[in-house]
Amino acid sequence: MRRVNAWWWWVAAGVAATVVYYLLPEDGLAANLFYNAVGLLSALAILIGVRLHRPARPAAWYWFSAGQAASAVGDLVWEYYRYVLHQEPDPSIADVFYLGSYPLLAVGLWMLIRGHRERAALADATMAGAGLGLAFWIFVLHPIAAEHASSPLAWLISTAYPACDALLLAMLARLLMARGGTRSTRMLAMATLLLLVADAAYSIITLHSDSDGEQFAAGWLLSYTLWAAAALHPSMAAPAEPVESRAARLGRSQIALLTGCAMLSPAMLFLPHVGDNAVDRVAIGASSAVLLVLAAARARGLMRQVQQHSAELRQIALHDDLTGLPNRRHFEHSLAEAARTGRARMAFLGLDDFKNVNDELGRPVGDLVLTTLAGRISRAAPGVLVSRLGGDEFALLLPAGDEGDRVVEGLVAVLCAPVEAGGHELLVGASIGLAEAADPVEALRRAEVSMHAAKETGEPYRSWSPALDERAGEHARLGAELQAALHAGHFQVVYQPIVAVPGGRTVAVEALVRWHHPQRGTISPTMFIPVAERNGLIVELGAWVLRTACEQLVGWRAELGPDAPERVSVNVSARQLARPQFPATVAEILATTGLPPQCLTVEVTETAVFGGGQAVTALHELRALGVSIALDDFGTGHSSLGLLHTVPVDVLKVDKSFVDNITEAGRHAVIAQALIQVSEGLGLKAVAEGVETAEQADVLYGLGYRLLQGYHFGRPTATPEFSRAIYPLGA
Repeated sequence: MRRVNAWWWWVAAGVAATVVYYLLPEDGLAANLFYNAVGLLSALAILIGVRLHRPARPAAWYWFSAGQAASAVGDLVWEYYRYVLHQEPDPSIADVFYLGSYPLLAVGLWMLIRGHRERAALADATMAGAGLGLAFWIFVLHPIAAEHASSPLAWLISTAYPACDALLLAMLARLLMARGGTRSTRMLAMATLLLLVADAAYSIITLHSDSDGEQFAAGWLLSYTLWAAAALHPSMAAPAEPVESRAARLGRSQIALLTGCAMLSPAMLFLPHVGDNAVDRVAIGASSAVLLVLAAARARGLMRQVQQHSAELRQIALHDDLTGLPNRRHFEHSLAEAARTGRARMAFLGLDDFKNVNDELGRPVGDLVLTTLAGRISRAAPGVLVSRLGGDEFALLLPAGDEGDRVVEGLVAVLCAPVEAGGHELLVGASIGLAEAADPVEALRRAEVSMHAAKETGEPYRSWSPALDERAGEHARLGAELQAALHAGHFQVVYQPIVAVPGGRTVAVEALVRWHHPQRGTISPTMFIPVAERNGLIVELGAWVLRTACEQLVGWRAELGPDAPERVSVNVSARQLARPQFPATVAEILATTGLPPQCLTVEVTETAVFGGGQAVTALHELRALGVSIALDDFGTGHSSLGLLHTVPVDVLKVDKSFVDNITEAGRHAVIAQALIQVSEGLGLKAVAEGVETAEQADVLYGLGYRLLQGYHFGRPTATPEFSRAIYPLGA
């Protein structure tokens, strides 16, 4: 705290010393020695400030201290002449110290501001120095030179003082033009200004009157004080702020200063008695020429800065700020250029399930994944324009022929590797759509349609064909009609039995949705479910299916009693599980329909829960309600067995692909047997799906399966028959 406030106490002491000086007998030895003491203490205080704050560049402050000490020593030498030798020589040895102090201060100022070397700033400072220097010459330097022309040495000494002031004036102008300085540099500017004003006023007053100029001692004393205060202030050790573009940083006061300085030369011609002699006219002409050259240089610099900023803005406007790749605007422009010389060929790349990365791991991890993949894509396609269109979508302007095909194959290879981001090892797949067309807009559209088709089929890439447009158009029409169909009651829930063998009793049913279109007839779920997934209607449709199935089972339980199935299974999509409120929706449906939670089984696919996160959290919350969890299509995913460690599972539904050839010797039977063993070992129920023949049912029963489902036991229908056993084994 003492170090921080040292400068303030010094300023207070300096102001008090100035007052005390004027209370002492005028022109007495005590007053002069007191004045000299202030100068010497100022030099010492600067050294103390360096010691306290340890600036990165202390040399400038040593020069300041030396300048203050030289001025004070000059005063002491003059006091020796006057009070010991009783002489007042003009010039004298004291002038050597007085004059020597100015270059020392100027060197210190230059060292302090040399880090701000910028051509525009130097031009501004030189313009200010040229204008103010002209006024200084007209009103101070030239009159003094003319007054002392009789004595060459006296003329040289007398002229040297205002010349040194002009040197400090140039340094002051440079310091003032460097905006963004610290409080310490502002105090240095004020100290320099006080010194210049006191010197100029003293020169003018003593030149035109008999006054000894004692009244200006306050300016010199306060200048001493501020030099030291700048050193004692903590900001003297702060690094200099980088100087930004003058065009962007010039303030109103600086513009006014430059304008005023530039107008000084022509303004001098309108003052009386100015320009009456050849010397003044030469000075005015030279100053005007300098100002004109500097103004031209400044204008040229401004033009260069405008061009540079224009290039920077163009770079920003045409590139993605996250990955640094060209953006959509850049790509569309390049695609149009390519189309002018022939058919534009491109690849449209979309990441798979990238939204889950952002939702579950956070946007910073997602951004890291994007930048990593952007680098991989660029390295896999050297010399090819790679662009980020936005979000998780990229585009490439492909070369023609085999070279373009090799680029696509390289992309597929590099995108298969896991991505390490934020401490996670992520497998982020990608789907690529390929297209070419003479029209750039059409090429982009076709490539995007192909990319979505690749996502649906799971292919790494897909080339455009007219059939994809027909399919996309069909999907668009279905999407538009889905909402209306749901509200109009065109959907129906049907139920497929799940039977227990060997008895053949229906112990559960799986609820499936069908769409009976009034014009097109029955629309397959393979057509409308993916569309509902994409446009989000699957959430509303899924909730309706769940409520309808629960109400139906409640009705069967009331009507059939013990003959009713024990459970109803309802398929749930990844979009439903991603909603944090989904478990609450299930709880509300169970409560309003009156169905016990243990009578409901939620079926999810492996892909829906593979990424973990909210989907798995939702399953744990459903399990806590008492709802059973079934893992559908088991064995076909990326890491089926691994999911059993993280997902709460009660039932494994073995995929139809393992049942189709179960009656033949081979790997299908081996896998089916392994899966039933896994289920029994983990205490899970296993349901074999897709059973179509009695032979398949017999083999599955022999392997240990006790729950079967398939066309052999009944197709999905709105009114299943539960009063009798369905195809009991051995019957």
